[in-house]
Amino acid sequence: MSSITFEQASCLYPGSDVPALDRLDLRVRDGEMLVLVGPPRSGKTSALRLIAGLEEVASGRILIGERDVTRVPPKDRDVAIVFQNYALYPHLSVADNMGFSLKISGVPATEVRSRVEEAAAILGLTEELDNRPSSLSSAQRQQVALGRAVVRKPQAFLMDEPLVSLDPDMREQTREQIVRLQKQLGVTTVYATADQLEAMLMADRVAVLINGKLEQVGTPREVYDSPANVAVAAFIGMPAMNLFRARVAEGKVAFAGLEFEVGAGETEVQVGVRPEDLRVGPSDGAGLRAIVAEVIETEGGVYARVRPEGLDEELLAVSVTPGLAAGNPVSVIPDRKHVHLFSERSGLRL
Repeated sequence: MSSITFEQASCLYPGSDVPALDRLDLRVRDGEMLVLVGPPRSGKTSALRLIAGLEEVASGRILIGERDVTRVPPKDRDVAIVFQNYALYPHLSVADNMGFSLKISGVPATEVRSRVEEAAAILGLTEELDNRPSSLSSAQRQQVALGRAVVRKPQAFLMDEPLVSLDPDMREQTREQIVRLQKQLGVTTVYATADQLEAMLMADRVAVLINGKLEQVGTPREVYDSPANVAVAAFIGMPAMNLFRARVAEGKVAFAGLEFEVGAGETEVQVGVRPEDLRVGPSDGAGLRAIVAEVIETEGGVYARVRPEGLDEELLAVSVTPGLAAGNPVSVIPDRKHVHLFSERSGLRL
C-alpha cells in the first residue's frame, strides 16, 4: 500500500489548448478510499490515467509512495485499474480471466490458483470460477474485473465509474461490496464517479473536480455542510442548493427576516440554502413571503417550488405543509445555521 500524490500535475490532450486537468495538488492517503467526483469532462478520468501512466503528465509530478513515477512506464507502477467496461476475455473461464495478468507475469501456476481462489471467496465468485463470462450477470462480470485487480495485490486500485452500466439494485449491492472489499484489503483506492450519492456513500474523502480544477477536498460531510465556493455548492446536493444574489447594505445582508454580517469590501453576495433547510409555513408566519408555483412529490419527499416576493429566482423547499397547492400564499423560513454566503466577486465561501 502507498499514498498517491499529485504535485501541480496537468494533463493536456493533443489538439487542445485547455488542460483536461489543471495543476492538480492532491494527496491520497495510504489505505484510504478517495472519490473524485464531478460532472462529465471535469478531469476525473484524466487524473486516474495520469496515476496509471496511460496519459503523459504535461507538467508537475505524480508520486506513488515517495517514488516519482511521472516518467515510469505503466507496467512498472504497480497499480490496478478497473474500467467502466469489464474487458473480460470471452473465451477464458472466470478463473483464467482473474489470473491472466499473473500468468503472463510468470507467477507460478499454484500461486496463481491460490490468489484467484482467495479473491473469488472475498467476492462470492467461488462457484463461478469454471464458467465463462457470458454466463454471468452484469454485476458478476464487474466482480470478475474487480477480482482481476485484487489478485495482483497492487499498491493502489484505480476505479473509473465501474458501476455506471449496472441497474440500480445491482449498483447498490456492488457499491457496498466495493466499500467492504476496500476496507478489508486496506488498499489505497482512487474512485472516479459523476454520481454524487455514490461519492458520498463510498468515500473516506471526496475531491470535487470541475472543469479540470480541484475545487474542494474533504469528508463527505464537510463538503456537503461547508462547500468551499459557489461551484461546489451548485454541484453537490440532490436536489441542488438554492442560490441567489443579494445586495450588501452597511456590511450586512438580509434574507427572510434574518440578517447576516458580511466582510468589508463585499457589495453583493450569493446566498445559498439547501431545500431541506427551508420550511414552508402559513402565509401569516415569520419569514419570506412567497407564492407556491408547484408541488412536487417524489420518493425522497414532497417539495414545493415557491416564488418569493422581491426575488427573481424561485426557491425549492422540502419541508411543506400538508395540502399545499400551486397558487397558495406561504412563508418560507430558513434554518439560520444552514444559510451559506459566498462572495459574488470570487465565488468563495464567506
